[in-house]
Amino acid sequence: MRMYDIIEKKKRGAELSEAEIRFFVRGAADGTIPEYQTTALLMAIYFKDMTDAETYILTREMTASGDTADLSALGDMTADKHSTGGVGDTATLIAVPIAAALGVKAAKLSGRGLGFTGGTIDKLESIPGFNTALTAAEFTAQVRRIGIAVSGQTGNIAPADKKLYALRDVTATVDSVPLIASSIMSKKLASGCKNIVLDVKYGSGAFMKTFDAAKALAEKMIAIGKSAGRNTAAVVSEMDTPLGDAVGNSLEVREAIRVFNGGGSRTLREMSVVTAALMYALAAGKDFEECRPLAEAALNDGRAFEKLREMIAAQSGDVSYIDRPEKFPTAKTVIEYKAEKSGYIFSTDCEKIGTAAMLLGAGRAAAGDKPDMSAGIVFNKKLGDTVEKGDVIARLYTGRNYDEALSMLDSAVKISGEKPNYKFSYVII
Repeated sequence: MRMYDIIEKKKRGAELSEAEIRFFVRGAADGTIPEYQTTALLMAIYFKDMTDAETYILTREMTASGDTADLSALGDMTADKHSTGGVGDTATLIAVPIAAALGVKAAKLSGRGLGFTGGTIDKLESIPGFNTALTAAEFTAQVRRIGIAVSGQTGNIAPADKKLYALRDVTATVDSVPLIASSIMSKKLASGCKNIVLDVKYGSGAFMKTFDAAKALAEKMIAIGKSAGRNTAAVVSEMDTPLGDAVGNSLEVREAIRVFNGGGSRTLREMSVVTAALMYALAAGKDFEECRPLAEAALNDGRAFEKLREMIAAQSGDVSYIDRPEKFPTAKTVIEYKAEKSGYIFSTDCEKIGTAAMLLGAGRAAAGDKPDMSAGIVFNKKLGDTVEKGDVIARLYTGRNYDEALSMLDSAVKISGEKPNYKFSYVII
């Protein structure tokens, strides 16, 4: 079998066979296929697409390229969730404990943030002592014991995907639905959960800019999950303004605690409840509408908060920071971003907001960067809100780059005399 022939076949738009895809994935992973040929096939896939069958085989082969977790001993109630990335998206810290409080075996493998997106692992590491590097045995044992664990991915989860993504990142082939879907789902299948909930974002703060594009991606990932024998569902949700009021690691943890205590962003609360209810519905084989009020109740009566505390204690985190969030360190400098005129916040460029937070130190410009856990932005006013001249729209928490971040934020937030027709929306598919 020759890589040249596989490239030629896909260039003509033909469907690749299982053997051809396996040859490609294994050769890309072990380096026997030159990078120039790998990138040629990636570009051919970008332009000619893949069938559902091809995408599933690609996903399966990337999953098999590394370690896979076997959670079958925990039964059919195991569930994982995945967000395609956003700004101020702290839903994992709320939704996973809610699901666990309902009896779901919530086994969540998460990643770090890069660029303007925030990673769940970074947020959890703002809690002193919290261990995000559980071994596979520790991870499984903790889920069995208390029903919840959130940990970083091991170094050998879907290594073929790491090779392919690195090449996609530098060859303008990232935004291909089958390549995105197989990348995400290879890691989700490797994590071993029976039930998978996907939160697929669209808008200025998301990779997919339109609802139709996000829906197509969600449907492709659902098809992969079902082909692999996993119960899979998705929420397609809007990301034209930060989901929460806070953007930044410890700031987002503090907002999550406010949600547990009845405060925080309404949209963050809503998405957390919806995601948790969907996790429970899949795991228990129940109707979503039946599960939503149960998820609300678990959040409101304190059971979910106790699950969060239990997880943090189990992973060596200092629970006193959750009980008294004022213990989190405050940034050296706090700067107010004020409205220059009265009106409505008519539009926000969510990607620019995330970039502003990154400039303040909350994120990474490069993979080796170390985030400032206290840095970020907290909004007083969001998209659609009324503002008067001089009102504080947001506060910037930082020790660096605040002039550049303020300029970025100013270009992201538009005030108009016209009230925008905006309402946070999501669709379950």
